[in-house]
Amino acid sequence: MSIKLFIEAIIKYSSGVILTGILIFLPAGTIYFPNGILFMSVLFLPMFIAGIVLMAKSPELFKKRLDAKEKQKEQDALIKLCAVLFILGFAASGFGFRFSVLRLNTTVSLVFSVIFLFAYLIYARVLFENKHLSRTIKTEKDQKVVDDGLYGIVRHPMYAASIILFLSVPFVLGSLIALPFFLPYPFIIAKRIKFEEALLEKELSGYKEYKIKVKYRLIPFIW
Repeated sequence: MSIKLFIEAIIKYSSGVILTGILIFLPAGTIYFPNGILFMSVLFLPMFIAGIVLMAKSPELFKKRLDAKEKQKEQDALIKLCAVLFILGFAASGFGFRFSVLRLNTTVSLVFSVIFLFAYLIYARVLFENKHLSRTIKTEKDQKVVDDGLYGIVRHPMYAASIILFLSVPFVLGSLIALPFFLPYPFIIAKRIKFEEALLEKELSGYKEYKIKVKYRLIPFIW
C-alpha cells in the first residue's frame, strides 16, 4: 500500500463525509437531525471499517474500488444521474425534517437501519468472493468467471446489495418525501446490467455458459 493511495483514500472518504453531511444537515437547518446522524453512522462507520480491512487484506482490490471514473459515455451518464438523484433525495430529507413533512416514526428508521447494515454485509461478502470487482465496467487480463457463493445464486449480487442499500436510505432518514428520488435506482441498475452483460459475453471467457448456469440477474426466480 503506497502513501499516495492511502492519502487518496483518506481524501475521498473525508470528502464524502463532508459533502453528504452538508447535503443532509444544511437543508435541515440544524446539526440535530437524529435521522441524519443515524444515516451518517450506518453509512460511514462500516465503510471506514471495510476500507481498513480491504486496504490491509487486498490492496489491489482497494485500489480498483477507488477508481470510479467510468469510461463508457452512456454508463458515465447513468452514474451522474444517480448522483443527481441522491443529492436531491438527501436535500429533500433535510427539508422534510425542517418543515415536518411526511416524517416516519423512529421504529421504521431503526428497522431499515438493520436492513441497510445487512446489505452492507452482502456487499462485503461479494468483495471477498470477487477480486476483480471494480467500480467501472471493464474486464481484466487474468479475470475469470466467479460462479460460486453469492454468484451461484444471482449474477450480480453487488448490484442487488446496492439496491437494498439505496432503497433503504429514505427510510433510515425517516423521510417519505425523499423516497421518489431513490425509486429510479433499480431501473438505472437494470439498464447498467444489460450493458455490462453484453460486454462480458464478448470479452470474458465462460460468461455465456455462466448465464446458462445462473439464470437470474438480481432476484432469484424473478429477474
